[in-house]
Amino acid sequence: MITTPNPPKSVDELMQRAQDMAGLTLGQLAQLHNIRVPNNLKRDKGWVGQLIEHELGALAGSKPEQDFLHLGVELKTIPIDSQWKPIETTYVTVAPLVNIQGLTWEQSLVYHKLQRVLWIPVEGMRDKPIKDRQIGMPILWTPSEQELAMIRQDWEELMELIALGKVEQITARHGEVLQLRPKGANSRSLTQSIAADGGIKQTNPRGFYLKIPFTQQILNNYLAGI
Repeated sequence: MITTPNPPKSVDELMQRAQDMAGLTLGQLAQLHNIRVPNNLKRDKGWVGQLIEHELGALAGSKPEQDFLHLGVELKTIPIDSQWKPIETTYVTVAPLVNIQGLTWEQSLVYHKLQRVLWIPVEGMRDKPIKDRQIGMPILWTPSEQELAMIRQDWEELMELIALGKVEQITARHGEVLQLRPKGANSRSLTQSIAADGGIKQTNPRGFYLKIPFTQQILNNYLAGI
């Protein structure tokens, strides 16, 4: 039987749990909770994140709020290679494509989610069996004013393009640190978005992602401070 640990009562307790988990393999952690390890992550893309959430007692699941809302902390697992380099961009949250008139940066989910982030590095090398991939030391990150300003600038530019009905013209190259990309089960997933004439059209859902150089810098700053 799989039981979910109680949510941590404080940031210190959360960090203690995360530090206790560091050094374990995904297989060892899964075994502690009687959770089956998948053979690959193609069909179970969110499995690693869900396992870590389970161990740390996160409650949000897929809700549009911080994973530890009562602590003001968002949880992000970050797959890394043997050199501690991120392997992929980091999903932040789904992007609103309609009803965005008057939406400000401070009201946005991107701003809300990135106020304080607990990063859990996990080995993500494709040639290493999932069960043998090791969990790294946690990093509790609060963005600096400069980092927040960079994210905000990208968010405002991307939201302006969405408001102008130009969502289809946005590519992963837009944005210095934040990008907008399709986010759905497949290309057949559709949602409403603003059309160029101000009406409504169908398009693929989009998500906000932090680019690799940005998360790389977070990891570098942590490693420099060890």
